[in-house]
Amino acid sequence: MEENKNTEIQDDETVKENVENMETEETVTEEKQESTVEETSDDKQKRHKGRHAHEKELEKAIEDEKAKFADLNDKYLRIFSEFDNYRKRTAKEKLDMAATASEGVIKDLLPVFDDFERALQNMEKNGNEADLQGVTLIFNKLKNTLKAKGLEEIEAMGAEFNTDEHEALTLIPAPTEDQKGKVLDVIQKGYKLNGKVIRFARVVVGN
Repeated sequence: MEENKNTEIQDDETVKENVENMETEETVTEEKQESTVEETSDDKQKRHKGRHAHEKELEKAIEDEKAKFADLNDKYLRIFSEFDNYRKRTAKEKLDMAATASEGVIKDLLPVFDDFERALQNMEKNGNEADLQGVTLIFNKLKNTLKAKGLEEIEAMGAEFNTDEHEALTLIPAPTEDQKGKVLDVIQKGYKLNGKVIRFARVVVGN
């Protein structure tokens, strides 16, 4: 009987030890789980902070690249605009140069042109019809050639006096009221070359 009691006591103690061990293991397991949960939460916060910081860096990098792009685009537009202005200016200068390249020669020919006209007027007065026709033909060829180069006569007779085209050599009393300020006589014809005055018309103006 005593042996049975001792065996029961030992069994009870073994059960108690097992229960205590199980409780201890459960406690440790719970602590580990809590620790794991805490660690997992910390890791999540760290990852979240890291991701947020990375996003901030990306946003800053994008903003920097946008600023660089805007600056480069602005420089490109300014350079393109300057080049376009230069191209237009150069093209205009070339056109002007081509238009007035013969200006010096034509200006030197104008006195000869004047002499031609005076000779024709004298020949017309003298009544030499054969010579008049021949010289008129030559004069018209010269006139058409110069006209093709851009030469045009400035209309002066009877026109309003214009300082941009006329040079007043003298003023005389106007015969009528409506002739005041107008050209009454042309002493020397004026000419333009491709729209540019190369010789002012020398005129008499009514006053």
